[in-house]
Amino acid sequence: MSVRLEEARAADSAASADASVSAATPPAAARSQPVPVPVAVIAPAANAVPAAAPVPALHDPMKTPDRFFNRELSWLRFNVRVLEEAENPRHPLLERLRFLSISANNLDEFFMVRVAGLQGLVREGVRVQSQDGLTAAQQLAQVSTSANDLMAEQQRIWRAMRAELASARLVLLDAKDITAADRPAIEEIFLNRIFPVLTPLAIDPAHPFPFIPNLGFSLALKLRRLSDSKELYALVPVPTQVDRFWELPPGGRRKQARRFFALESFLILFLDRLFPGCEVVHQGLFRLIRDSDVEIEEEAEDLVREFEARLKRRRLGSVVRVKIQASMPEDLAAFILEGLAAEPQDVVKVDGKLGLAQLGELIPPDLPELKFPPFQPRFPERIRDHGGDCFAAIREKDILVHHPFESFDVVVRFLRQAAQDPSVIAIKQTLYRTSKDSPIVAALIEAAENGKNVTALVEIKARFDEEANLKWARDLERAGVLVVFGFVEYKTHAKLSVVVRREGDGLRTYCHYGTGNYHPITARIYTDLSLFTTDPAMGRDSARIFNYITGYALPERMEKLSYSPITMKQDLLRLIAREAEHAVAGKPSGIWAKLNALVDPEVIDGLYRASRAGVPIELVIRGVCCLRPGVPGLSDTIRVKSIVGRFLEHARIVAFANGAPLPSKQARLFISSADWMPRNLDRRVEVLTPVENPTVHQQVLDQIMVANLNDEAQSWRLDADGRYHRAPGWDRKRAFSAHDYFMTNPSLSGRGHKVKDLPRAFDHVGAGN
Repeated sequence: MSVRLEEARAADSAASADASVSAATPPAAARSQPVPVPVAVIAPAANAVPAAAPVPALHDPMKTPDRFFNRELSWLRFNVRVLEEAENPRHPLLERLRFLSISANNLDEFFMVRVAGLQGLVREGVRVQSQDGLTAAQQLAQVSTSANDLMAEQQRIWRAMRAELASARLVLLDAKDITAADRPAIEEIFLNRIFPVLTPLAIDPAHPFPFIPNLGFSLALKLRRLSDSKELYALVPVPTQVDRFWELPPGGRRKQARRFFALESFLILFLDRLFPGCEVVHQGLFRLIRDSDVEIEEEAEDLVREFEARLKRRRLGSVVRVKIQASMPEDLAAFILEGLAAEPQDVVKVDGKLGLAQLGELIPPDLPELKFPPFQPRFPERIRDHGGDCFAAIREKDILVHHPFESFDVVVRFLRQAAQDPSVIAIKQTLYRTSKDSPIVAALIEAAENGKNVTALVEIKARFDEEANLKWARDLERAGVLVVFGFVEYKTHAKLSVVVRREGDGLRTYCHYGTGNYHPITARIYTDLSLFTTDPAMGRDSARIFNYITGYALPERMEKLSYSPITMKQDLLRLIAREAEHAVAGKPSGIWAKLNALVDPEVIDGLYRASRAGVPIELVIRGVCCLRPGVPGLSDTIRVKSIVGRFLEHARIVAFANGAPLPSKQARLFISSADWMPRNLDRRVEVLTPVENPTVHQQVLDQIMVANLNDEAQSWRLDADGRYHRAPGWDRKRAFSAHDYFMTNPSLSGRGHKVKDLPRAFDHVGAGN
């Protein structure tokens, strides 16, 4: 039985269990309230994801499932915020086009994994309810409605943006726009570069309906043969390895415009070359989404062979959604539905362009005036002060690197230096996702070839990167690296690197802890943190983590690190409860957290209990948030915001006041690879890393976290009904942008000895937001 289905059925059998909770309410004088902030309410678009049902007025709101937002609908609201950036006037035109493409790609992946999972639960008859009390069937119905509205909004924005692109002399032509003068040049492209890879298919008993892979794009046709007037159905599958958009030679009525032509338009324009002797009766495009989640058997004897087999089946996954052009006639649509063995509820008609996720291919490599201004990441001055010696700089004191504002080259240099340093005797490294030509993998291979003891923990269950990780694993093994694949039942998501170096008469351990992947490409657009330290206790804890993964050696105790799935959730709940105790006792209290997602019901209930005790809680949650803020008697003191902008927020940070008002030197501060979701806290190996060095502590808390809380330009506030509203003044010319601040203000911990102009650390929170 698959892990996913097994978990669902286990939850089904336990669905009737009731965990009642209560919280003491302190006297009014003992409560610490957050800074009040006005919220600009913007009327939602007609196609917005509907507001969640309000929490009913019960004696104890913690006993109703309505205290949670639905995870799937919350994700769709996040994608609405991404799509809103496609109309953000602060962004250049081609960057807005990129946001539209990203929102479409996000939605494809959502159906490939999340909707496919819900359909599987319905198909198997699993009755488990979500934490907000909905069955899988109820969730599917609401998701379908909201997703259809979102797709309609994407098409509306695309139509408007297409006109804007034309005004900027970037014109996407349709087949009907091609003139006789254009045709020879376009035909040459078609015959030499497209026609050889096309396979037109007539569908009859001798030519059955072909398999269409996930995200497959096809032109469906009803033809009439001129020789005998016989009608037949046909398909032209669009090859996936061919560019979707082609730039045409200059010409046409607009001599100065750059002209583009879509692959499907080539097919329509030259149907006579594909089906000579036939005339077209009906035609229409369709696009397919299949279940692409990879489930593994718990009793799999060989994890690598199991994954190789599963990956081959991914393209054969069951049909999740079929998008067809709204103009397609009913008989042709019925032919497609029958050929795909799809259900009618899986079909959606699209009035516009299919495959919006590929619109990013329309963005030319030039035209800087239509893109964000170029940005050059900084390299920490302190490492330069030491002549590029990472080990010397880290020995001096801990260093925090803030990506993408500071270069990921620091991480690469750290490992390359370790590979080449004769004093380094061992390297241990986790790999969850990395790039195609990974300098991280190259450094590990070089280290092994130089005779060092190298261990690489490669997570082959990293969704959509499984094949790449299997390849890296084989390359590493051939070089002599000890490759470990971790647990069958857990993913190893921790970002951890350990270098052991012989110094004097002993050994020193250098550690790198990251909130993001060892991926130099995503490190240019994801905001993440890299902490380098030689703290001996953290080095010992890191060795224990690796031993736990490689040898199932469960640590008897940890000195400083916390890790899932064993200690992290309980440690978080204990720290949250301690803040509630401070509030009840009349002491300063507070919790700040920055995450990608907040879903775990135990942690959310812990935050509710803290709020009821009077703890002010500020949450920066980029994506899914199942917690309802601002509900009287439940979450009065909790505020939630989301930041969506030029860079993808990815760092996880949490701060606990620890008896002093936030921010302060007394706060307990952590960075982590883990979001607060059941999968991260219960089914993954993650690390929660304390930040103790005073300079790094100030950088993360007083600079990074406060800047995020003060952001206006890219921020959205979540209300108790599940709606998000732009921050007041977000469209002012001088609205504060955390991203702009980080691009122009150097961070604290990497400054060199000669640098005296330290950037200001904020001394306020929430001004104007």
